[in-house]
Amino acid sequence: MLGTILEAAALAKFGGALGAGIVALAAAIGIGKLAQSTMEASARQPEIAGGLRTTAIIIGALIEGVCLFGVLVCLLAITSK
Repeated sequence: MLGTILEAAALAKFGGALGAGIVALAAAIGIGKLAQSTMEASARQPEIAGGLRTTAIIIGALIEGVCLFGVLVCLLAITSK
């Protein structure tokens, strides 16, 4: 019985760590795609580069916010008893 409980706790910690890694990787991919699209759009229409930059910064901050919440949830899964 104790072995089963310890095994479940170890799997929960592993799942939390794996989830945090996946969340960080997904955020990095999202910000990379955002930067790629912003650069392509500003190369096509240089006159709207300022507005694109502002929009990209706002969207990047939202992506980072979602990543932060995801990592916090995974850390809670790791540290919970």
